[in-house]
Amino acid sequence: MAGEGKKSKPKVKSNEEVFSGFQQLRGEQRHMANKLSEMELELHEHKIVIDTLQEVEGDRKCYKMIGGVLCERTVKEVLPMLISNRDQLTKFIESLNEQLIKKGQEVNEYKEKHNIKVRGQDEHTSGESEGEKKPRAGNVLVVNPM
Repeated sequence: MAGEGKKSKPKVKSNEEVFSGFQQLRGEQRHMANKLSEMELELHEHKIVIDTLQEVEGDRKCYKMIGGVLCERTVKEVLPMLISNRDQLTKFIESLNEQLIKKGQEVNEYKEKHNIKVRGQDEHTSGESEGEKKPRAGNVLVVNPM
C-alpha cells in the first residue's frame, strides 16, 4: 500500500511538469506574437516616414532620433537609411512569422503528445455549430493522465 501512494505522487508531479512545459511554450508563442506585432507597427511607421520624405526636397532639414538624442540631418542623408531599415524590418518580420508558425506547430504537437485539452476551446467551437450561445467561463487547461 505504501508503494501505491508513492506512484500517485510522481504522476501529479509529471502532470505539473507537463502543464509547466505547455505554459512555457504558450508564453514563448505569446512573446513572439507580441514582438511580431511590435515590428509590424515599426514597419508601418517607417513606410509613413519614407512616403512623407520622398515628397520633399533632398536638402531640407529633418531630425532623426539616434540613441535618445535628436540629430539634425538632411532628407538625402536619412532617406537611404530609412529604406535600408524598412527592408531589414521586412526580412525580420518574415523570419519571425515563420518562427511563430513553427512554435504554433510545436505547441499543437505538445498538446497532442500529452493529451492536453483546453476547456472552453472545444466547447466554444461545438456551440457555434449548433447555434446555441452559452455563457463562457474562462479557459481551463486539463492534462489527461495516460
